[in-house]
Amino acid sequence: MLSTLHDTATALQQGRLSAVELTEAALARAADPAGEGARVFTRVYAEQARAAAQASDTLRAAGLSRSPIDGLPISIKDLFDVAGETTLAGSVALQGAPAAEENAVVVQRLLAAGAVIIGRTNMVEFAYSGLGINPHYGTPRNPWDRASGRIPGGSSSGAGVSVADGMALGAIGSDTGGSVRIPAALCGLAGFKPSAWRVSMAGVLPLSANLDSIGPLAPTVRCCATLDAILAGDDIDSVSPSWQPAAVRGLRLAVPTTLALDGMDASVTAAFSAAISRLSAAGALVDEIEIPEFAQLAAINAKGGFTAAEAWAWHRDLIATAGDRYDPRVVSRMRRGEGMSAADYLDLLDAREAWVAAVDHRIAGYDALMMPTVPITAPTIAEVTASDEVYYATNGLILRNPTLINFLDGCAVSVPCQPADTAPVGLMIAGSNGADARVLSIGMAIEDLLRA
Repeated sequence: MLSTLHDTATALQQGRLSAVELTEAALARAADPAGEGARVFTRVYAEQARAAAQASDTLRAAGLSRSPIDGLPISIKDLFDVAGETTLAGSVALQGAPAAEENAVVVQRLLAAGAVIIGRTNMVEFAYSGLGINPHYGTPRNPWDRASGRIPGGSSSGAGVSVADGMALGAIGSDTGGSVRIPAALCGLAGFKPSAWRVSMAGVLPLSANLDSIGPLAPTVRCCATLDAILAGDDIDSVSPSWQPAAVRGLRLAVPTTLALDGMDASVTAAFSAAISRLSAAGALVDEIEIPEFAQLAAINAKGGFTAAEAWAWHRDLIATAGDRYDPRVVSRMRRGEGMSAADYLDLLDAREAWVAAVDHRIAGYDALMMPTVPITAPTIAEVTASDEVYYATNGLILRNPTLINFLDGCAVSVPCQPADTAPVGLMIAGSNGADARVLSIGMAIEDLLRA
């Protein structure tokens, strides 16, 4: 089992471990030629990480600790500005572009909290896919069944593998349609997508302004809650590892039967069913409900949706000059936005407002929604890249459930729910906009129950 942020922080406080030792171990794993480090990171901050770790140990020796993550190795997605560096976002098309003048807000908050930033993690180019494939920098292999070369999930692919392989204790990714929760689910981690307003996007290369959010991947929901509070700029003194999980008995949980359970493979079906049974046995009230609006979303997004429209607006000039340097499977999806008119975009805004209101009304009586994060376990890289047809079909299936919550403008956490020594499966607990604390509390309770 992976070490949690809280257990590791306790070991640091008790002097059983040092930040320097932690950092050297993380850097060694990242540099191991037999490991995934060369594909996980687009840049490793070895010198800076060692200096930050030494500073953390010095402060701790003087009785000072800046936060619960002071001295802990954390990775950041190659989407966040770091002062003096060009943010490449998993692409080669931005090579030679101006360097960032200042750190992204999330990077600055991590540094202020004493995090040891190990490096920038690889990702799907410009965050535009849920599979994790990157033809420019390579694709990190999923830690499960590594010999088969399975996808890590995306777009925060390197983020997930960095934690699963012990190159970082936590990772910060972005989530526009599942890009935190998908790699968390496929790599056996917890991953949290907050309500979008919680975490500043300043200094983050955008994909879709209407859907983007910033969230953590980590060993447990409690770890995610701590990282989320720091990213959101909450009072660090109030960030506590002793946050209480919800009481399972009496929870009202809704499982949507519309769309969300379609296409599940045998492993996901078994793991999801077992999790529901355990929750029911523990006293949770689990209802299956229809949410017909879920089936309407494909039609609402038929012209490409917010992601295509807003990605095209940001990328159109770069595509005109460097389109041949893009991953063809990424740029083809962006080009869908070229055909959307201003009227189409305004119609989309109106449709979303009505859709969100309708879904919120249907789930108002429940504490949370529950569904599989991803309906299948991780296929192989070779399988999904065999043809464009397979790539796009698999990408759509993997993105389907997480995307529902982004369009809802809600929040969600993915929790591992598979039996030991089997393919990772994620259980997604979701809520409406602003339900972050409740979703995390329920996520902790479900995590505790499933691990018992």
